[in-house]
Amino acid sequence: MKYVIDKKEKYTLVRLDEEKLDASVAPELKSELITMHAEGAQNMILDMSSVKYTDSSGLSALLVGNRVFREDGGMFIMAGLNDHVVKLIKISQLDSVLTISPTPEEAIDTVFLNQIENDLNNEASESENGKD
Repeated sequence: MKYVIDKKEKYTLVRLDEEKLDASVAPELKSELITMHAEGAQNMILDMSSVKYTDSSGLSALLVGNRVFREDGGMFIMAGLNDHVVKLIKISQLDSVLTISPTPEEAIDTVFLNQIENDLNNEASESENGKD
């Protein structure tokens, strides 16, 4: 599997350099996502701009990534999806489960906005509990 990783403080951006996300690539993607999460990545942005095709095994890898990152409060955002991939996600009724952003830059903004929202909610909770 060909990909580029860009690790930042608040997120990890993985750009897949594959045209197909299918049974030949999906198991390795699944494994890499689990490993990156185990190594401390909290928010994952998966840039799929190069991916032109995916199948059920590709969707399975995406769902595993989504579950792993979200189960402890992180985010899993897919960005740059082409029309075929978006249609498959919608047909599979996964558009309500998976977070999709038009571009990696917008996905990064989403991560930062989510962090600000969480910080504000935490401050409000602390104020209500008299910890201020």
